[in-house]
Parts: sequence; structure tokens; C-alpha cells
Amino acid sequence: MSKKVCFVVMGYGVKTDYSTGRELDLDKTYRNIVRPAVIEAGLECIRADDIKHSGIIDAPMYRYLYSADVVIADLSTYNPNAFYELGIRHALRPHTTIAIAEKELKYPFDLNHTVIRPYEHLGKGIDHDEVMRFRGELQDAIQTILSNPSVDSPVYTFLNELAPPILKSTIEVVSLPDVTDSLSSILESAQKAMNKDDFLVAKGLFHAALSIDPNSTYIKQKIVLATYKSKHPNNRSALNEAFEMLQTLNPESTTDPETLGLLGAVCKRLWEETGVRSWLDKAIFYYEKGFYIKNDYYNGINFAFLLNVRGNISDKNEAIADYVNASRVRNKVIEICKSLLENNFESRGDRYWILATLQEAYFGIDMLVEYAVFKTRAETYVTGAWERDSTEEQINKLSVLLERSPLNA
Repeated sequence: MSKKVCFVVMGYGVKTDYSTGRELDLDKTYRNIVRPAVIEAGLECIRADDIKHSGIIDAPMYRYLYSADVVIADLSTYNPNAFYELGIRHALRPHTTIAIAEKELKYPFDLNHTVIRPYEHLGKGIDHDEVMRFRGELQDAIQTILSNPSVDSPVYTFLNELAPPILKSTIEVVSLPDVTDSLSSILESAQKAMNKDDFLVAKGLFHAALSIDPNSTYIKQKIVLATYKSKHPNNRSALNEAFEMLQTLNPESTTDPETLGLLGAVCKRLWEETGVRSWLDKAIFYYEKGFYIKNDYYNGINFAFLLNVRGNISDKNEAIADYVNASRVRNKVIEICKSLLENNFESRGDRYWILATLQEAYFGIDMLVEYAVFKTRAETYVTGAWERDSTEEQINKLSVLLERSPLNA
């Protein structure tokens, strides 16, 4: 007797819920909660991205939605694909479907007739106690609906004389491809290469992932990062290539803070490489937009830095305004980061960048004791050498800019 199958519908990687502005690492939800719960319940676990291996995913996706013994749909981050696929499952099968979501999900329409089991993220991560609580709840739910299935589809609840469709020929759930070919495995390998500063290897792997999921904003963002970090075949060429990739992400209209941050980073480096003022203006525009949309520390600290850069090449009155504004932005960034330190900091995946940002912000407002404290703390959370190189390079440049401040005159 073959093992029962649970098909998991959810996003992957770090996703932004634009209704709340929060970032959630959905891979942590899958690895720490969903997959262990499914395996402990005695089922084979297959996530949607594991079958995206041919570029044409319609047939296997629909086969799993029809034939899987259990379907779990994670609706977190207002994911339209997950809502759509949940609707298909509800139309095809009257029972053995489980909907879950991070507790702050804002439903886009009336879901009063669908039971959605909530769990809680803390920043991008999940608290260990919450992992164990929800894993147990999910395992119990799977075992219960398999042993005593009851109607959980609102379609079959209200159309109670409706019979599930029957295929003309028996369909077997397609075999799970070798893990080395799965999208999630490729992305994991790519991130490991990034952490080792193997940017060209990472870039190739991310491109392989994009060939599987060509519409993924997340993968395109990762390609941009790996491309400009690689400096291959030279720095300017890599930056131009990264900028071209960003044009596929609607740069003038996007409100995605990650895309805006990457646009700012690439334009900033093109300004440093070429000295062409339009690149500086673009970088400031993108960082400022990202900062005020999300009020986040990454865009904020870079926005402040570029205000000093612009102030350094402006007339006196404009220069004073930019330097004063830069200090105001840094103080706001410090407030943001300190708030993150006080809210389950150890569960976050961006701990290094929070501490490195505090290091730079305190340096920028001449609070050197605090700067030294956070420099030491940041160094304990490094995952790749490029992280410290990036931080130290910017602080060294900032030091020169601050020495030229018109406020010192």
C-alpha cells in the first residue's frame, strides 16, 4: 500500500505582506512546522515548488490538487496563488483540506465559512514554542481528517447534492522529482553559495531557479544581488546587468521595499563608478521611497548616507539641509532598530543587518561609544564576509563625508 500524500500550497522564501508591511520567511514555516507535522502524521510531504521542474506546472499542480489525500494551503502574505489553488481544491474535493495562515493575515474577501488555523511569526522567524505548538496542532488535524473525514469545502457545504468529479481514467499522483531538481533545493544551494561569497555560482543557481519559476519577483531580486556582488566581468558591467534585470520589476511604480532597496543599491554604485549625477538622484529617490513606504532601517540608513553624499557636492544652504536631514533620518532609523532589538530579536533572520545599521547610524551622529558597542555585537552575527566588507566600506566613506560637513564650519 503506497504512502498517503499531503500536497502543500504556499509561497517560498521571504515574502512581504503588503497589507501589514511585515516580512515572513515562509521557508521556516515549511521546514519547521508543516513538513515535520506531515511526516509525523505518516504522510509523504510535497510542496508546490518541488514539482515546478518542467516550466509547465499546470498538469502536475492540478493532479495534486485533485488526487492528494490531504492539501494544506498557507494563505500568509495575502498570496493570490494560494487562494486560487485553495479554491480549486474546494471545488474538486469535499474534505481533507486544511487552510492555515499567519495570524495577522487580512482576508481579501469573506472567508467565514473556511476554517483557517492561525500561527504566529516573530519578525521573519518563528518562536520555538510556537513551532512546537502549531506543529502538534497540524499533525492532530491531519490525523483527524483522515480518520474521520467531514466536509470542509464551502462549495460542498452549500451545494450539498453536488458530487465530486470523477476522472475518465485513473490518475496517480506524479512522483516527487529528485530533491536536487526541486526549486526549494536550488534556492537553498544558491543561498549557501551567497554566504560563501561565491556570487557567480549563486547567480547561476538563481538563474536555474528562475527558469523553473520565471515570474518570481523573489528570485529576480536574488539574481540582482548576486550579479552586482559578483563584479563580473567587471564592476560596471555587473552593475549595468543588475540594473537591466531590475527593469523587469516595474521600477517606477513598484512599492516593494526590497526592489526599491536593490534599485537604490545599484544606482548608488553606478554613481560611485561613473560620477554621473543622474545615478545619485535615482538612488536617493528609490531609497527615500522605500524608507517612507515601509519605514524600514535598510532603505533608511542608505537614504541618510546619500543625503550626505549629495550635501557634499551641493551649495552651502542645500548642503546644510541635506546634512541636517541625514541626522534626522539616522535618529529615526535608530528608533526602528532599537524596537526590533526589543521584540524577539534572536528569532529574526536579519540580526546582523539590524546591528550593523545601528553601528553605522550611531557613527553618523557622532555617538562613538554606542557605535563601538554595536560594531562588536554585529561582528558576532556575520554569515558572509561580504556583509562586514559592505558595512566597513560604507562607514569609511561616511567618515570622509562627515569631516567635510558644512555644520562643522
